[in-house]
Amino acid sequence: MSSKGAASINPAPSRPRKSELPADDVRRFRSRLRKFVEAKDAAGRKWAGAQWGVYAFYDYDGEPIYVGQTNERLSVRIGRHLTNQRTDVVAMRILDPFEVAEVQVWPLWDLEGVGRGHPGFAAARARLDACEHTAYAQAIEGSRFGAILNEKIPPRAEPVELPPSLRRPILDSEVRKERGHPDIRIARRAENISRLAAVARERGEVSEGLRRVLVIQAVRLAYLSAERLAHVEGLPMPDPAAIAVRQLVGSTLHEPTSRPGEDALFEEDGLFDEDGGFEDGSDAGDALYLDWDPRD
Repeated sequence: MSSKGAASINPAPSRPRKSELPADDVRRFRSRLRKFVEAKDAAGRKWAGAQWGVYAFYDYDGEPIYVGQTNERLSVRIGRHLTNQRTDVVAMRILDPFEVAEVQVWPLWDLEGVGRGHPGFAAARARLDACEHTAYAQAIEGSRFGAILNEKIPPRAEPVELPPSLRRPILDSEVRKERGHPDIRIARRAENISRLAAVARERGEVSEGLRRVLVIQAVRLAYLSAERLAHVEGLPMPDPAAIAVRQLVGSTLHEPTSRPGEDALFEEDGLFDEDGGFEDGSDAGDALYLDWDPRD
């Protein structure tokens, strides 16, 4: 007879925590990202805790690759881009989160608390647009190609003085060494270009901006591959000016005159709202992927 209450020989396994599921490099990346959004300024405010602000992403070479804006909180918007991939720019493979090595934020603290029903909302949006365009123009000037991966070029506005910013790397040395190897970057960039091209092929009616980004990504791939070849052959690094991006895509500082109905791929379908969230207003899970509450 078996005794009552005896411990099971094969106890039921416990479920792992969600934070234990990602690969080691992803966990370390999210840990560094969490430290970035929790960083505080001299006044004790979290840099990425501002409701309104502008942000920029940079690759392993310090090359600017994307500039955006938000009025839903910087930490939430950045988290959507770099973790759970719920934004159209990531879903369409315009932006590869694995290519982001540094993040910069410009919080607009003077706009804190201004919501859609606020009498100053329109003026706040105009200020946000002007700051985004200024940061975008600076990124274009700082890019060796004179182009970055924004599908929509920010509306033209008079340059403004940007507020103080925080720019920091979000990769530790080990992750940077692994993900930043030229052969890995070339293979991954080629894969993303293929997926972006598939979006254009499958939809057909996509924005001109998406097709412009496809060209810019191809330029970035060609140059990275040329750098790798020069390194292998022991030759000087190629001159970025060898690729005349302006002649390939036209101006990257303002959109050409567009025709009615030619909006971004997902926006025209109503899947995402203008801030990159779902049209039904849901945002559950934003903190889940990073295992921290960006609203704290």
